[in-house]
Amino acid sequence: MEIGIYSFGETRIDPRTGRQLEARERVAHLLDEIQVADSVGLDVFGLGEHHRPDYVSSTPATILAAAAARTERIRLTSAVTVLSSDDPVRVFQDYATLDLISGGRAEIMVGRGSFTESFPLFGQDLSDYDELFSQKLELLLRIRADERVDWPGGHRPAIEGRLVLPRPIQDPLPVWVAVGGNPPSVVRAASLGLPMALAIIGGMPERFVPFFDLYRDAARRAGHDPKTLPLSINAHGFLADDAEEAAELAFPPFAETMGRIGTERGWPPPTRAQFDAERRLRGAVFLGDPDAFVEKILFQHELFGHDRFLVQLTVGPMDHDRVLRAIELLGTEVAPRVRGEIRSRQAAHSPPGGTEKEADGARPPA
Repeated sequence: MEIGIYSFGETRIDPRTGRQLEARERVAHLLDEIQVADSVGLDVFGLGEHHRPDYVSSTPATILAAAAARTERIRLTSAVTVLSSDDPVRVFQDYATLDLISGGRAEIMVGRGSFTESFPLFGQDLSDYDELFSQKLELLLRIRADERVDWPGGHRPAIEGRLVLPRPIQDPLPVWVAVGGNPPSVVRAASLGLPMALAIIGGMPERFVPFFDLYRDAARRAGHDPKTLPLSINAHGFLADDAEEAAELAFPPFAETMGRIGTERGWPPPTRAQFDAERRLRGAVFLGDPDAFVEKILFQHELFGHDRFLVQLTVGPMDHDRVLRAIELLGTEVAPRVRGEIRSRQAAHSPPGGTEKEADGARPPA
């Protein structure tokens, strides 16, 4: 299993003016986090795209390119690229360039986005929300397949036999689809033969099993072998040497951030009781010491058989040194134990002469 981190590059906000604070420092901290994640053996670092004062990463590819020069092994992905409001030509060029800089470690994780600020910023109409994503994903995949592109136009102007350069090292450049529990999005990803990342940030994980079943069934119907299509769980969480310390560190920024976003959307503010309930084995939040993390990742792997696990350690601004320690624990204590246990389980279930891949239908880590 691949294990990694994703971040939105959260920043503090001036409570009087609502303006972003310490953007330069937060970018520097992000680069530190990615470098440490690489050094402790984590597999993936994802960075989200947002256009709000509470997040600093409006152009994830730029920050990831800076990180590529400071890292050697870790895969670098958006998490997510809001493709509906972007230009697929530019998205491909940005991540193809990142792939060249990183020596073949770039990925694109596309999604429709959980915020809408980018739509008016880039002149898109929210009433075209679904059609924008569908058209632009089709164009992105066409560009990925052929360097000379013809496109009839639509929400983006036509392209008549134009070269889209540079081309990446990886062929094809990995494109994942991030979904948040919308069945048509699951079916679209499967029908296109694209890997899926499912965000589970609330509720019992068992209720998401049907989404994985739907994905695999839709992939088969479209003529794709589900065994070749990796799947990811993206979750909120934090870890520390002591389980209670992790909870005490994580709850205040979590409550402030989710409470503020909830106010915008008409949600009630989160409570500590709800937060503690989500910490349990059958809750959505990964929170505690390394033992708790290992237990919960393995519990969910039994449910989903997924190939990748990404955790958002900083739902709200947190002490930088504590975050680096959490990354260190994830890479040095959690990841090796999880990988070892999954290999043991796969070997135990592998038929004579079979392979681990055949035994559980999962794609081996890239």
